Amino acid sequence: MASEDSRPLLFPSHMAAKSCTSQVFDREQRQREHPRSLTMSGHVGFESLPDQLVNRSIQQGFCFNVLCVGETGIGKSTLIDTLFNTNFEDQESSHFCSHVRLKAQTYELQESNVRLKLTIVNTVGFGDQINKEESYQPIVDYIDAQFEAYLQEELKIKRSLFNYHDSRVHACLYFISPTGHSLKTLDLLTMKSLDSKVNIIPVIAKADAISKTELQKFKIKLMSELVSNGVQIYQFPTDDETVAKINASMNGHLPFAVVGSMDEVKVGNKMVKARQYPWGVVQVENENHCDFVKLREMLICTNMEDLREQTHTRHYELYRRCKLEEMGFSDVGPENKPLSLQETYEAKRHEFCGERQRKEEEMKQMFVRRVKEKEAILKEAERELQAKFEHLKRVHQEERVKLEEKRRLLEEEIVSFSKKKATSEIYQNQTFLAMGGNLKKDKDRKKVSSAQAPGARRRAGSPCGVCCPQPSRRHATQQQPGDLPRSSGTDACSACCSPVMSDCINSCPTF
Repeated sequence: MASEDSRPLLFPSHMAAKSCTSQVFDREQRQREHPRSLTMSGHVGFESLPDQLVNRSIQQGFCFNVLCVGETGIGKSTLIDTLFNTNFEDQESSHFCSHVRLKAQTYELQESNVRLKLTIVNTVGFGDQINKEESYQPIVDYIDAQFEAYLQEELKIKRSLFNYHDSRVHACLYFISPTGHSLKTLDLLTMKSLDSKVNIIPVIAKADAISKTELQKFKIKLMSELVSNGVQIYQFPTDDETVAKINASMNGHLPFAVVGSMDEVKVGNKMVKARQYPWGVVQVENENHCDFVKLREMLICTNMEDLREQTHTRHYELYRRCKLEEMGFSDVGPENKPLSLQETYEAKRHEFCGERQRKEEEMKQMFVRRVKEKEAILKEAERELQAKFEHLKRVHQEERVKLEEKRRLLEEEIVSFSKKKATSEIYQNQTFLAMGGNLKKDKDRKKVSSAQAPGARRRAGSPCGVCCPQPSRRHATQQQPGDLPRSSGTDACSACCSPVMSDCINSCPTF
């Protein structure tokens, strides 16, 4: 009960303290935004800050980067030489380039005690291709690459922006052909792609190719087309009172109609930069002939620092903001509360950690699922292999039984053949023994016959001299069993079986 009674007493005091803290914070915020103005009672010396800044800037030097976009041969290099009164000795480009490329060259210039590092970027091959659909893309990529290089230098832990060579494009001189009709589609697409990345200053090149009346109509036509297509070109600033009037008047002369030439022609009693024609002389620095002087005054003498500042505060900041937003950084939270970089970093870190864990879980589940699928496939393959093995084993067993049966039959045939062979050999031996006995008896009989007729004469006409009462070999129909085989060189008498030469057989009437 005591605690319940004390709560109403503490609540108003807590609200009062919170309200007081909020009022103090609001008052400090107003003091920071609107500081009080005080009057000094004497000289301090910080009035020399502009002089200090000027001296430091002169010591450090300046840089200025110009991008020249236009068709080959339209007069880009000549106009740059005329603007800076210097011959940069740029090589002529060919009309047969297969693609657009950008060539950047840096020069060191000095006027009085001011040093300028000038970078001129030329578009080689722009507008020379049959298919011009992507001719502007290399230009956009080059500008983004310079912004990215500067952003990477800013994001480094150990930065060196003081001596960093700033290669961001500060001004783009877009050269328009003096057709007298309207802008080409390529010009509109290119300027529309570049207006949010660089300060575009359109110029009509070779303005001496059309008359003044046509030139004024052409300027009006170009500006109306740029406005109707939403192309944002660079407008000279009018917020500075010292140059507001001249800049406002120069905005009405856009686009500038220019003529460039480094040749000097004698006009009257002095030498001037001009272009000599059979019908007359076009003076480059005569405002009645062209807008070259206006362009040089606005680009170099009056608004060069504003072009550098616009590049950094507008175009580069837009690129930087888009890149940081792509990376997930923001100035306000979900409830439109301001967030510091550390808070944004921590939030993104937690988000990335959660995303990483989620992906890890998904990968683990996917891994387990794929492992299971692989195991099922392997088990199925194992079953198929086992079934195949069993089938082959069964076939092998059947083949083995068949081979065993064939082997048994072959062994039985071998035994039977061996028995038949032994029987045949026994019978043959018995036959040879019988034949041997018969031969012996025949020889004995022959010997007896020879002994009984020792004085017998040879039969007339018988070369062998042996009596042959038996039929000769020629008259014998078949050979008797047990007869001896006859050789090729000798033969035997059919009666006495005496050896007889082949020659005797041929001549013997008995044979």
